[in-house]
This record gives sequence, structure tokens and C-alpha cells, in this order.
Amino acid sequence: MCVAVPMNVIEINDKMGVVEYNGVKREVGLMLMDDVKLGDWVLIHAGFAISKLNQKEAEETISLIKEMEALE
Repeated sequence: MCVAVPMNVIEINDKMGVVEYNGVKREVGLMLMDDVKLGDWVLIHAGFAISKLNQKEAEETISLIKEMEALE
């Protein structure tokens, strides 16, 4: 199963960026997307931003991930 995780863009350096959620920061590739800006919420999969989403969608997705973790 593949999972993409919503994270917030906090830094952009050309085609790379730093994203953060809940204190966890990761350097990711932004080259698959054209219009990423600071503060955007993006889905991260395999080290790359693959899609943008709004904050409400990000929060809903994070909530679902937490529910799945609780089932384990």
C-alpha cells in the first residue's frame, strides 16, 4: 500500500523544499509541481510533493491516518 502524507511547505530552494507537520521536517523534491508556494499544503510520497490540497483537506487526511494508526 502506498500512502501520501500531507505536510506544510516551510522553505523553498529552487526545485527542493522543506515541509513540516507536527514538528517533523523533511527535505522533498518539488520538481513534479509548478505552483508550490510557502505555506501550501502538499501530499508527500516517496520524497516528492505530488499534489496540493487545502488546509481542511490536509487536516481530514491527517485525521484518517491517525485513525488507521489507532487500529494497529
